[in-house]
Amino acid sequence: MLEKKSEFTIYPITVLQDNIVWVWVHNCNAVVVDPSISEPVEKWLLEKNLSLKAILQTHHHDDHIGGTQKLIKRWPQAKVVASKKELKRIPFQTFSVGDNDVFHLMDSEIKVIEVNGHTINHIAFYISKEATKYNILFPGDTLFSGGCGRLLEGTPTQMFESLCKLNSLPKSTKIYPAHEYTENNLKWALTLEPTNLSIIERLKLIQNKLQKGMTSLPSTLSEERKTNLFLRAENIDKFTMLRRHKDSWKC
Repeated sequence: MLEKKSEFTIYPITVLQDNIVWVWVHNCNAVVVDPSISEPVEKWLLEKNLSLKAILQTHHHDDHIGGTQKLIKRWPQAKVVASKKELKRIPFQTFSVGDNDVFHLMDSEIKVIEVNGHTINHIAFYISKEATKYNILFPGDTLFSGGCGRLLEGTPTQMFESLCKLNSLPKSTKIYPAHEYTENNLKWALTLEPTNLSIIERLKLIQNKLQKGMTSLPSTLSEERKTNLFLRAENIDKFTMLRRHKDSWKC
């Protein structure tokens, strides 16, 4: 008898202007990723009668860690998982990790991938478990749907190498970025590739979702390989040109 494949259960909580706090649920437990603020997350967890098991922190920016300390006051047993290199900027971390570390949480294996570029010491979480149809990635502000993060601390070479790391994951990987930027990213891409049918068709689908009050996310690595110009950049020079162009582009 074939074993039935299960899926991850992940919910979006939209906060601030365009942040998305992802909540990964398994049985009566939850893991929260990059909580910008605490109130809507705490309310959501209490309404669902869930216990906060852990908080995953991809980097130190306030719109990713701003709600963490209040959440761990409410659930003091919850682990705060963050880069060991960020003890000064994320001092409340309780489970410190490094590049290629593997740990287990919620019946799943989690691999830490260091992805410098947007910030130094930025990390992503790649999560897999047995009998699933796909694995999942929480890339923070490194990889967006149709885009990538601005280079606030790192270099173009670092970001290009980080994207290459993420692009080496299986194409079925579901991607849960921390911001809702898809529509603008695809509009920008069309200014450079106005006849790209994959981008044109995806933009229409995304706009239809957004008009219905839905989020455009998650994406898949397969979809990003077709429509994300940064992920498709064949070398560092091409990537650098794209990043500079996007930085100066106005929607």
